[in-house]
Amino acid sequence: MPLTFFSLGSGSCGNCYYLATETDAIIIDCGISLRRFKKCMQEYGMKLGKVKAILITHDHADHIKAAGKISKEYHLPVYATRLVHEGMDKNWQATAKVPIKERHNVELHETFQLGSFSITAFPIPHDASENVGYHIEVGDYRFSVMTDVGDATDYVKEYIGKSTHLIFESNYDDEMLQHGRYPEILKERIASGHGHLSNKKCATALAENFHEELKNVWLCHLSEENNHPELARKTVETILRSYGIIAGVDFTLDVLRRKIPTGPFELGEVTNPQLCLSFEP
Repeated sequence: MPLTFFSLGSGSCGNCYYLATETDAIIIDCGISLRRFKKCMQEYGMKLGKVKAILITHDHADHIKAAGKISKEYHLPVYATRLVHEGMDKNWQATAKVPIKERHNVELHETFQLGSFSITAFPIPHDASENVGYHIEVGDYRFSVMTDVGDATDYVKEYIGKSTHLIFESNYDDEMLQHGRYPEILKERIASGHGHLSNKKCATALAENFHEELKNVWLCHLSEENNHPELARKTVETILRSYGIIAGVDFTLDVLRRKIPTGPFELGEVTNPQLCLSFEP
């Protein structure tokens, strides 16, 4: 069963991902504008009629900005934990709220079905009302999304170990954050266990939980101020190499671009990690 992954945006300016089989699709987070969402869907031939639902990881604006508008316009159900739904209602930056009839509660660790997709939410530490990762199984694919990761907890490590395809945060470079212009209180928040994951911590978590079935990793949610795509890639590749794991040989590593689309990645065509479509940020 072919699987298509497409990133419409990844970072503090807006996060939105699209995952589809030949018959079904889901959207994960809607932090980009409705106009940009429509433009990407049309330009890249993604079919809204296939979309079964929107999944929301947490209630920060860069993940929910257009969720209410998209849900209302296309009559799409929105799945999130109860705390995330409550947080979305309180977030003034999400001007359009998800219609009551389209709200569906997700329970942590309880698998539910949306079309072809079997989906399990698991907790990820971040300073939101609540934050979850999603583990999505379809056919032989085990696709996990982990964004805004304050710390590589046991659950984070567990789902790295379960995944064949992984979206994983690599938010900041330690030196750039330390010597950058952010105020100290913001630096402390970012580097805390409820903030974001650094390039080094991302790489270490990947290295320590790597397995031969992990075929694709996409680095997501890079900071514009405290990171750079090639720096994130190089840091992750170097640390993995120190563990004897070679990007481009043992698996494929890509960086999701912040403000413009990355992809689509036609995963059904991959028989060897080296053959995966790669798009430079």
